[in-house]
Amino acid sequence: MRRHRRIRKRIVGYPDRLRLAVFRSHKHLVVQLINDMEQKTVVSCSTKRLQQDGQVKTGGNVTAAEQLGRAIASEAKKLGVQQVVFDRGGYLYHGRIKALADAARQGGLQF
Repeated sequence: MRRHRRIRKRIVGYPDRLRLAVFRSHKHLVVQLINDMEQKTVVSCSTKRLQQDGQVKTGGNVTAAEQLGRAIASEAKKLGVQQVVFDRGGYLYHGRIKALADAARQGGLQF
């Protein structure tokens, strides 16, 4: 919690550059594009939704994180969003978080 608060002091999502917030649980990942000025979630994706759609078998691995990164990048493209601020939520930047970020970059998001 302290690590997350320390990171969030510096990271703010503006209307022209939204915040890409990540939540990681044992079984799933959830990603949101947030406008902090209006306190609104613009779009969100989760591995749970990908699992229901049949795109991934399980939501708690690197493969699912890569799929989620591509999915959030395509949703952002539909809204015309290209640049975001990456909020890793206090989680270490490796494993599923790194895979998600790399896939989102390959999908066209810049951060």
